[in-house]
Amino acid sequence: MRKGELTRAAILDVALGLASRDGLEGLTIGLLADRMNMSKSGVFAHFGSRIELQIEVLKLYHTVFENEVFSPSLQAPRGLPRLEAMFARWIKRVTVEIASGCIYISGAVEYDDRPGEVREELVAMVRVWQAALHRCVVQAIEMGHLQDGTDPQQLVFEMYGLVLALHHDARFIKRPGSVERAEVGFARLIADYRKQDAGTAGNNQTKTSRAAIRKTAA
Repeated sequence: MRKGELTRAAILDVALGLASRDGLEGLTIGLLADRMNMSKSGVFAHFGSRIELQIEVLKLYHTVFENEVFSPSLQAPRGLPRLEAMFARWIKRVTVEIASGCIYISGAVEYDDRPGEVREELVAMVRVWQAALHRCVVQAIEMGHLQDGTDPQQLVFEMYGLVLALHHDARFIKRPGSVERAEVGFARLIADYRKQDAGTAGNNQTKTSRAAIRKTAA
């Protein structure tokens, strides 16, 4: 990349760290200029406005999320194995964000009632991820891994609930064993939706996760 592109990438990297910690609304050109040892005009030259900066930070976060969670999960076989891989990598990503913060979750709080370009971009990205999960659940049903009567939207909703609860308990309350509890919840969830002849593996996974919780609590 050329020097200007390298500088822009460096600014976005720092901006992503700041937004993860302080939220997108806490992100300003002045703060970035101080962190980069640049003038405000120097930072502003790479972004036409604060809103453009916030949107570019969102795009960078989305790219990181895709590279760490979505894309590697596609290596797993279609159906339930891929859905399990997605959730496992999602949980792994959340454990990293316990210290730094999740832009998807903090952004939802910041922009739930604030219309505008940033909110629209954030909503679109979350919908893309939910659509990927939904598609994976549908494939698991089609391949006979999950019961025919499974409601894909309901399962995605419940998976999202587990991740939100994990983020709340681990980051806000700082409760030990939260990750393992989320894993137990997912195992139980899949066991409920799984075809009866495929229930043994789910039960074994639940027992393993429960043992991990007891070990953490001890």
